[in-house]
Amino acid sequence: MSNYIQIKIENISSQQSEILVAQLSGIGFDGFEEGENFLSAFIEEEKFDEGKLNDVLQNNFSYSKNILKQKNWNEEWEKNFEPVIVDDFVAVRAEFHEPIKNVEHEIIITPKMSFGTGHHATTYMMMQQMRSIDFKNKDVFDFGTGTGILAILAEKLGAASITAIDNDEWSIKNAKENIQKNNCKKNSLQLTDVPPSSKKFDIILANINRNVILENISALSKMLNKNAQMLVSGLLQEDEEAIKNAAFKAGLIYVDTIPRDKWILIKFLP
Repeated sequence: MSNYIQIKIENISSQQSEILVAQLSGIGFDGFEEGENFLSAFIEEEKFDEGKLNDVLQNNFSYSKNILKQKNWNEEWEKNFEPVIVDDFVAVRAEFHEPIKNVEHEIIITPKMSFGTGHHATTYMMMQQMRSIDFKNKDVFDFGTGTGILAILAEKLGAASITAIDNDEWSIKNAKENIQKNNCKKNSLQLTDVPPSSKKFDIILANINRNVILENISALSKMLNKNAQMLVSGLLQEDEEAIKNAAFKAGLIYVDTIPRDKWILIKFLP
């Protein structure tokens, strides 16, 4: 497996950190640790492009750089991984945490480099909003599954089938591991960035980023059954109008926007 490069940016506000997470995700960074006044970001060594990094930072931030061996990466991630509790609905923890009581569902995630542990505002919102959707006997599409966390929750909520895709090989391996740990049997994982055009779904979950959603929203709209629902996130507040305009052109009906910090989740109907 690849080594990882860690960059650490200090003297940074939480708002700046949130924006940088979205921008760095767009150039290949796939793990983040946000702390008080700092942001650490992680990327596979062969994917690291210092020129692209400097274009994102635009001389506004200085950073330190460190190479992490695979073993050290996992140790670093585990050391900083804390359980996430979404109301009394769902708790996300690692195997080395004690079971969490007084929640409806519990998800065990192996804390590696895949995106989606519930810590980020967008994953938290997706899980929180899934509570209000009837998943029983529904066909679900999870676009950009990361750790598989939303696909796992969909099965726990009674989905008949879940098709989950990601374009990152490590994410698919990690999602498979997490699906097995949670005793899920109805998830189908695919290594691809192309949504399946031959199947219709009752629920689409897309927690990715602005560019990927804009590129695929027309295709996603055609994948929805008549009474389906779609949740999209991985979006900053300033992305809202562009996403809503693209959705309108694709024939989708706007329902609501849910904010958390500087991030948003948008609901659509066919």
